[in-house]
Amino acid sequence: MTAPERPLRTTLGTLALGGRPLLMGIVNATPDSFSDGGLHQSLDERVDLARELLAEGADLIDIGGESGVTDRPAVDAETEIERVVPLIERVAGELHARVSIDTHKPAVAAAAVAAGACIVNDVSGLRDPGLADVCARSGAGLVVMHTVAPPKQRLHDRALDGRIVEDVRLFLEARIELALSRGVAFEQLMLDPGPDFSKTPAQTVEVLRALEDLHALARPLLLAVSRKDFVGALTRRGPRDRLAGTLAGVAHGVDVGAHVMRLHDIAAAADFLTVQAALRGDLEVDRALEIPDSLRWARA
Repeated sequence: MTAPERPLRTTLGTLALGGRPLLMGIVNATPDSFSDGGLHQSLDERVDLARELLAEGADLIDIGGESGVTDRPAVDAETEIERVVPLIERVAGELHARVSIDTHKPAVAAAAVAAGACIVNDVSGLRDPGLADVCARSGAGLVVMHTVAPPKQRLHDRALDGRIVEDVRLFLEARIELALSRGVAFEQLMLDPGPDFSKTPAQTVEVLRALEDLHALARPLLLAVSRKDFVGALTRRGPRDRLAGTLAGVAHGVDVGAHVMRLHDIAAAADFLTVQAALRGDLEVDRALEIPDSLRWARA
C-alpha cells in the first residue's frame, strides 16, 4: 500500500509524510554501538558520515549519544549532552539537515533541540513523561516507541506470544493520550512499533506482519529494522552482514505503508527503493533511459 498522508509537525515546520517513505540515516556519537562498534570516533568523522548519508539520499539524520546495548553501563545526561550537542550543531548548521535526537532523557532532549534537532526519538516509550514536556514547549516532533523494558535492559516475555500485536496497539494508544495530556499536539507524534525492544525475534516478526493495523491510530509510522536482532536470528548473520535481510524489511515497510525508514545503509536502501518504484510503476521511466559505458563493466 502507499503510506497514507500524515503531517508531522516539527520545530522546522511540518513534514508532509506519505507516499514515498523518507530515509532516516543513523549517526552514533557513542563508542559502543551494536552495529558499528565505534567506527566513527571523532566529531569530524561523525559529521563526515552524516554528510555521506545525506549525499546518498537520507532525508533526516538520527543522532544518538547512548548505545542501547544491554551489556554496557548507562550514560549520564551530562556525558550524553557532551557527545551529541556539538554534532547536532554541525549537522543541523553546516549541513542544513533535519536532525532527530535519539534519547530518553528530558535534559538531553532539551539541549539537543536547542542545538538544532527538530525531532525527539524516544526509544523508552515515554518512560519519563518529562520528554513530552520538552516537545510540548519546543514544538519538536516526538517519536513514541513501544517497549515495556527499562532503557538498556533486556526483557522477553514469552507470555506475550500471540498477544504482542494487541499489546503494542494498546501501549501506543495509551502513550498518545499521555503525550496529549502533557501538551503535545497530535500532529507532533510519530509511532514506532519497536522491533527487538522487549520482544523476542518471533514476536517482532508477529508485530511487523501486523504493522498495517497501526494506521488506525492516524499517525505516521517509523520503521527501524536496520541490522536488528530479528534479522540476525532469521539469517544467522552478525550486525554488519544483515543488509539483505534489512532490505527485505524495507520492502515490507513499503508494502504496509511505513512513512520513515531508520537505516544505517542509506545508499543501498535508496537504490532498492528506486528500482522497486520503477518496477511497480510508481516512478516514471524515460524511454531514453540508458546506462553510461563507465557503469556497464567492472574493470580489473
